[in-house]
Amino acid sequence: MAGSALAGGTGVLVTWIVARTLGAEEAGAFFAATAAFVLAGGLAKLGTHTGLVYWPARLRATGRSHLLGACLRTGIPPVAGFSLVLAGAMWLAAPEIARLTATESPHIAAGHTAGLRVLAVFLPLQALTDVLLTVTRGYRIMRPTVLLDRVLRSVLQLLAVSAAGVATLWVTASLPMFALAWAAPYLPVAILAGWAARRAYTGNRPAGPTAERAERRRLRRDFWIFTGPRAVAAVAQLALQRVDVLLVAALGGLAPAAIYAVAGRFVVLIQFANQGLSQSVQPRLAEALSTGDRQAANRLYQTATGWLVLVTWPINLLVIACAPYYLRIFGDDYAAGRPVVLVLAAAMLVATGCGMVDMVLAMAGRTSLNLGNVLAALAVMIGLDLLLIPRAGALGAAAGLACAVVVNNLLPLAQVYRSTGLHPFGTGTRAAALLSLGCFGLLPAVAGALTGLLPALAVAVPAYCAGAWLLRRELGLAAFARRSQLEES
Repeated sequence: MAGSALAGGTGVLVTWIVARTLGAEEAGAFFAATAAFVLAGGLAKLGTHTGLVYWPARLRATGRSHLLGACLRTGIPPVAGFSLVLAGAMWLAAPEIARLTATESPHIAAGHTAGLRVLAVFLPLQALTDVLLTVTRGYRIMRPTVLLDRVLRSVLQLLAVSAAGVATLWVTASLPMFALAWAAPYLPVAILAGWAARRAYTGNRPAGPTAERAERRRLRRDFWIFTGPRAVAAVAQLALQRVDVLLVAALGGLAPAAIYAVAGRFVVLIQFANQGLSQSVQPRLAEALSTGDRQAANRLYQTATGWLVLVTWPINLLVIACAPYYLRIFGDDYAAGRPVVLVLAAAMLVATGCGMVDMVLAMAGRTSLNLGNVLAALAVMIGLDLLLIPRAGALGAAAGLACAVVVNNLLPLAQVYRSTGLHPFGTGTRAAALLSLGCFGLLPAVAGALTGLLPALAVAVPAYCAGAWLLRRELGLAAFARRSQLEES
């Protein structure tokens, strides 16, 4: 969670530097280019970021650890090959992507094309970094993901983009230069991720019999039956997060796209918190469901959801209260994004209240349902975007994303409960929600009208910390104390 907070914070700072250094149109082109890069990277991973956690956890839990090597060889080489194909496709398609997303700004199309091609060079490194770190998480090792992806990559991106921003004091700001600064950290991180994955495998290599050919063949078949739907679902999930920026750029212009990207940047903090908890819980949940221990699985789900609400609801509620001040940090032009912030923050309250429900559905083996849910949500978003963006610009995109987020959480929530009996609404979730609403919703609304926002927040923060301490048992925070005691002993 600390690593996720750092990554989210550096992401906001990178956005601020880009927004303040580049003009609104060039900033919009940068955000559109990175959105295309992330979408292509998600497709290149072929769903293995789920399969390479689910299958190692399942193999160990069911006494088939001798198949772990075959599992890794099944998942990693296809990602390496496909990522190279997609990188070539992105390089060749860069002029057309630039033309589509910069229809109202043809004068920056050349720089936009160059930026896309810079990112295409680093696409295989991005895909391999994520997959190799997934391998380490499949062994219940979280440290490489935190240190390499959350800390090292994020800090290097911030330093490199900051250097590019400083360089504009002497040279003209260049979109390709910022794209290179943003993508270059994937090179050292990919090398270190490969070393970490190899170390995790060799350090946990089973001493039992080697896998027979029939077992390996059966594993490959089962691996891709499980992972195939996740490959499409993962791309659709990334599309939910990124394609709206491309649609705003194409249908509304690059300047509205920049406003939309900046106004919704706080969502990255929420996504990183969700991702950090999901990645920690994922192998344990897979093991519990593989052995039929529904009680342990439900406890994991509810505790993690309580922690997610405890961390993210204050962020959402603070963003709602501070939206006018938060947006002006990026520049006066971005203050128009306040309605976007309000719509997206309300949707994220619903999403985080459901916890990491799509991951729970996938770990229960229901990847086909997961795929259907994400495609339904994506259809809702694209349909509403096409209808609303030409009329309302960035706010129309926010409405489309908000409706898609609600669909993508409530549908799997009903399916998880119906198929497994699991749900996120435990004591900890209720306590975290009420504490957040009281301290960062009700208190600023009432006291803020009388004394102003800053004095109200000066009371809300210590009240929230005190409430979390008093409710530590209900929130499951005692688990951290037990962990510390175990490490000391």
